Amino acid sequence: MVHHDTALQTTIARTVELTGVGVHSGADVTITISPAEADTGIRFVRTDGHAGPAIPALWQSVAATKLCTVLAGADGRSIGTVEHLMAAFRGLGIDNALVEVDGPELPIMDGSAAEFVEELELAGLFPLTKRRRMIRVVKPVRVEINGSVGELLPSDMPRFDITIDFSDTLVGRQNMVFDLTPGFFRKELARARTFGFLHEVEMLWKMGLARGSSLDNAVAIDGDRILNAGGVRWPNEFVRHKALDAVGDLALAGHAILGCYRSYKGGHRLNVAMVEALLSDTSAYEMVPAPAAAKIERPVERVIADLEERV
Repeated sequence: MVHHDTALQTTIARTVELTGVGVHSGADVTITISPAEADTGIRFVRTDGHAGPAIPALWQSVAATKLCTVLAGADGRSIGTVEHLMAAFRGLGIDNALVEVDGPELPIMDGSAAEFVEELELAGLFPLTKRRRMIRVVKPVRVEINGSVGELLPSDMPRFDITIDFSDTLVGRQNMVFDLTPGFFRKELARARTFGFLHEVEMLWKMGLARGSSLDNAVAIDGDRILNAGGVRWPNEFVRHKALDAVGDLALAGHAILGCYRSYKGGHRLNVAMVEALLSDTSAYEMVPAPAAAKIERPVERVIADLEERV
């Protein structure tokens, strides 16, 4: 990838098209990602049926967070499973793009953001003329929802401190702390796949949901066994995927957050609630120009992966 001044907003240099299965509908879906002007942000448009207004990728557009992050427009049309593509945009530092979708959800691909990242990097990043801005956290913000806890704290880097804590012994408790840079995202997060427990997936199938879910796009757990022939990509792929989701959901703030996001037993609902809590309190943040490239691209200061601790 060609490096550019990270203080400037970016889009992609050419249009990208991807096709895959929708994890909930089980139907093929195609998305087209096109360059966009500065200050337009990420926008989604449904192209099936009648043309509708663009849906801004902002927390105010979130319509559901139970199984995935779903955005909805003023006309009620929705687009689901946006979190992995949003993570790819934020992880690579892409500020502006138009995403056209010919169905109700984005393709799940292999359950990670890897294919999105590959295609976006092949397209290339294109610098725009306007300065990038960031949301700087100036005081702690905290949200608690049914045993899950999220905090946004002041930090000089976009930092994540993600902890998952499952009762089963295979996943158990895992923690990961990292500073988000394009290099770290590309190498350590983009390939982390979604995961699920077989009994939960079977229940969703009975409800007519998760019809596109398979071992090709998720890590399947059955008791103390992983059903995928290749196993996991990292011993802590589970917490890495939750971190990937967090990056994508927090991108719905509309700008990169300059702060530390700490979550315990979090998910889409908590992530989006944290963005809302931060941006609803004008005393908790300020808009600042993006720092120079040297600051954003400095080496990751610490990466702590708790691979062994189990409940």
